[in-house]
Amino acid sequence: MVSGWWGKGAPSTIKSVYPDEFGLSRPPVRELLRQIAAEGYIELEANRAPRVAAMSHESLRAFFLAAPLVYIATTQLAATRATASEIEELRRIQALFRQAIQEQHVENRVIYNDEFHLEIGKMARNDYLMPSLRRVLIDHARLGKIFYRHPTTVDMQKDLELACDQHDQIIEAIARHDTEAAGQLIREHMELSRRRMAEYAAPEGMEVSLAL
Repeated sequence: MVSGWWGKGAPSTIKSVYPDEFGLSRPPVRELLRQIAAEGYIELEANRAPRVAAMSHESLRAFFLAAPLVYIATTQLAATRATASEIEELRRIQALFRQAIQEQHVENRVIYNDEFHLEIGKMARNDYLMPSLRRVLIDHARLGKIFYRHPTTVDMQKDLELACDQHDQIIEAIARHDTEAAGQLIREHMELSRRRMAEYAAPEGMEVSLAL
């Protein structure tokens, strides 16, 4: 669902695939469906097959309003609580993300971008923020598959390299325990994503505002 193998709004075949493939009975499959629906992956309606959650203009707008709040909170908390070993793990993930950018590997750059921000969330060590972060990361990964897909244009590659450099700067701010810099950097990081999304959603020459 995150990778796009099941398209947005498409009927999910989980209910039939999992019991046959893994020998599961119906009750645990129904519980799994309820869980992933609560996490935002699918939509459940009475008398209809489960469907992969769609992304409308309204949901995109909601994402870009909420995501900066969640990322800023987790990143600033991480800057106050991160240990040396956690920062080293973040550097390891970032190295893999940079490699994916250089190799123009769509799947890996989505995966390692997700891991990067999730690791920052773990550093924050806040049980209230983590569920919100996980929900944001679902759609962040799906957006990454849409807006940074093949073929990678020169302009798109420059944005990806800038995003990668911003990751490095975020790591250094966390390592310095500089909460103000960490918050400002993540704002700029999200603005880069928002701008790319706006360019994708509107024809050239039109202005689209997703702000309040």
